[in-house]
Amino acid sequence: MFGIGMTELLVIMAVALVVFGPKRLPELARSLGRAIGEFRHASNDLRQTLSETPVAPQAPPAASPTTPAVVAAQSAGSTEIEDKAPEDATPEQEPKKPSGSSGSGPSA
Repeated sequence: MFGIGMTELLVIMAVALVVFGPKRLPELARSLGRAIGEFRHASNDLRQTLSETPVAPQAPPAASPTTPAVVAAQSAGSTEIEDKAPEDATPEQEPKKPSGSSGSGPSA
């Protein structure tokens, strides 16, 4: 059981007896047993629910053309799609730096 031998199990029980005492140990064992039983019951219910519920296969989403280049290529019967930039797009420009002194240095 989990790679624990009889000697290790006896040592664990002896330590638990010393730590919790003879009065409290039966209460802890009882509550641990109830918790394990509830866990088994819940896992069996879940396993039964999953085995009863049929799983429908999902169809892959249909690919829809989204760019004008794709639509144009499909309507022309071409299998090759060109990556074209829109005509009204302008290249990004860097902001211009002000000319003259920056004000950080001493003025003459």
